[in-house]
Amino acid sequence: MSGGKERAPRPAAPAPAATGLAAPFNPARIAAYAGLAVLGALVGTAGTLVQAAWFPGGLLLALLAAAGLFLGGRLVFGTQLGALAPAGGWLISIVVLLGGRPEGDYVFGDELGLALFLLGGMVVAVICATMSRVPRPGAESVRPGK
Repeated sequence: MSGGKERAPRPAAPAPAATGLAAPFNPARIAAYAGLAVLGALVGTAGTLVQAAWFPGGLLLALLAAAGLFLGGRLVFGTQLGALAPAGGWLISIVVLLGGRPEGDYVFGDELGLALFLLGGMVVAVICATMSRVPRPGAESVRPGK
């Protein structure tokens, strides 16, 4: 027998929230990702028309719009899928527009603009999807004694 007080068991720490594939099914989040993909398709279609119409300035404008959408999805959702969902819609819309029409004409103006638009958009999507997580505002430090 010990002469001291017995310690009460500590309550278990709450489990961290599940993320990724382990997260519970959320139809609203899936609908939001689908909405981002549709918005990405619209930005891709508009960017295709703008970059072909006003070559140097239109290309920059189209890439800035795509970058804004990809980065916005990443920051709002805080996940890589937030950037990849609109990027997927963007890429699908461009691939569909590359198919052309039976008459032989297609939307893109020249090969240089097409190559810069495709490569630039894909580079921007990869940068936005792989950037580090942004710290949450007001998050407390995990260092003890602070």
